[in-house]
Amino acid sequence: MSNTTFSGPVRSENGFAIVSKNATTGTVSNRTRHTGTTKDSNRYYLEENFERLPAINAYLTGSETKDWGSIADDTELEEDVTVTGAALGDVAIAAMGVDTVAAQLTASVTAADTVTVVISNVSGSAIDLASATLTVRVFKTGTVSFSKNQNFEVSGTNMTTALVTRNADRAGIIVTTAGADQDQAILTTHADSGQTAWTGTVWGTENQVEWECSLNPNAIDNQWWWAGLKLTHVPESATDANQAYFTFGTDNDNSGTSLSDFTKLHFIHSIADTDYISQLPITVAANTTYHLRIKIDSDRKATIFVNGVQYNVTSTAGATGGTAVTVGSSKTAALTDDIDLIPSIGIEANAGAAELLDVHYTSISRIIYE
Repeated sequence: MSNTTFSGPVRSENGFAIVSKNATTGTVSNRTRHTGTTKDSNRYYLEENFERLPAINAYLTGSETKDWGSIADDTELEEDVTVTGAALGDVAIAAMGVDTVAAQLTASVTAADTVTVVISNVSGSAIDLASATLTVRVFKTGTVSFSKNQNFEVSGTNMTTALVTRNADRAGIIVTTAGADQDQAILTTHADSGQTAWTGTVWGTENQVEWECSLNPNAIDNQWWWAGLKLTHVPESATDANQAYFTFGTDNDNSGTSLSDFTKLHFIHSIADTDYISQLPITVAANTTYHLRIKIDSDRKATIFVNGVQYNVTSTAGATGGTAVTVGSSKTAALTDDIDLIPSIGIEANAGAAELLDVHYTSISRIIYE
């Protein structure tokens, strides 16, 4: 097609798209992020390109009801508070739910999952504080700060901030498991209340949500990875009653989802605890970029795209195996109404070696008002 010059504005009822056409097969692939190259004023958009590295959640919290009793002048008392995930070297602070008068509280991590709180009476006389909640907050070393990503954090079994790095050859980030069997590296929206619009905005099945990401598996060996919209951040399909996500596994180890072909990319969706597994005609390869997209329409029906090509979605229920699908435009049945889904990307090791996943970017949008 030759170049065309327009003297007035170019308008389209359905947006514009950047596409590629395969010279051999003639397949047209849509290379456009979101619905079109121009954004719809009736939709709300978020994009994350990982200019800053995600980190382990900024803090952990533990609490208990505590009555210190009478504390003599110039006396110190100690109390151990369980804070799951706390480790030596983390920073801890403590607070009581009542006025501590002239007593001073200090806190420090003294063992794994344990924070020791010390109350010191320097008032000049005995004091007896009322029973109240003793709260401890632990800040993980190297966690979210102005140097870390404010929208996304990392989590998972044995995951650490240091396991999120950059790749000199590709844009985006690398998430890496720690090196043991069942270790996980999960990229999630920041969990702290008020931290980010990714969490503060609901992505409901009734909100015409569109989600997408670009990722690249470094190798195809003893791993299970997933990306999409879930209620939790785990690869198992049985955990979430409602979900829509892509997944790939080299075997059924640790996955909680039994597939019949460990070379293919799959799409799993669940409606009110009934699972549907679509086996896509895509053989997953190492060092290959996959652009994954899920689009939920006004009828709450989802369509799926991989590298700009739309694929059919199975209507055959089943929690194991997988039904082979082809290129096409079939949708899911209507998803359960008013289910707020959560973007999630992760990888789990199926053996005792580190597994890597490149994540280039992710984005999401919805209508402004349902």
